[in-house]
Amino acid sequence: MTSWTDAHCHLQDRFAREGETASSADTLARALAAGVDRVVVVGTDATSSREALALTELSGDVQIYATVGLHPHDALHDVEEIVALARRGHPRLVGVGECGLDYYYEHSPREAQRRAFARQIQLAHELDLALVVHCRDAFDDAFDVFDSEGVPARTVIHCFTGTPEEASACLERGCDISISGVVTFKNAQGVRDAARLVPLDRLHVETDSPFLAPVPHRGAPNEPAWVSVVGEFLAELRGEDVEVLRRATSENTARLFKFLHP
Repeated sequence: MTSWTDAHCHLQDRFAREGETASSADTLARALAAGVDRVVVVGTDATSSREALALTELSGDVQIYATVGLHPHDALHDVEEIVALARRGHPRLVGVGECGLDYYYEHSPREAQRRAFARQIQLAHELDLALVVHCRDAFDDAFDVFDSEGVPARTVIHCFTGTPEEASACLERGCDISISGVVTFKNAQGVRDAARLVPLDRLHVETDSPFLAPVPHRGAPNEPAWVSVVGEFLAELRGEDVEVLRRATSENTARLFKFLHP
């Protein structure tokens, strides 16, 4: 039976809080027991990106991959630190991001967000890495940046929370779409409608842990084990067999990130 892949998580946050290697091992053991055997740990600034790369050393029965990126909340930070880190290379570096635009919180000026986003798109093109995109209440501007810089061949909109129309526009530009536990929330009908229209070969599942735990775990610190909850919910929502969706999403994520290890 195919295992689940968590296409996007932030294990650095959980492990830093727990502060013990044993806790890290327990988290990965719970993931494996839930049928999750691959995770992508995502960077959001220079520090968390270095931590993501370091966490790949824990790879065992659960294979860990990493991305390096500058989140739009931190767009005033030096994006060239991310460029240098990515260019240095790493055997398990598989993507650039998360990067993008966030006009909901707008913790950084919009122009700074656009500049950092554009620079990381250029980096993904340069190094032929996947691009992991955060976009909240900013799709029009994100599409403008995409149209000016070109969408990398392997691009995913992570934790999609837009409308069905925005999902269609992402798909038309060649982006894949990743669905998180938000899809299980009572007030997320728009996300459910969008999730139904994503072609199976363009769909990914993620936890975005330690954030956004799915129902019935909402409010608890999220973890990769619960990507199975997201996947099972999606299968029922879309009227698909769970094993079919599990196999497809795992294969999609392997293709997106060009996993080089079994």
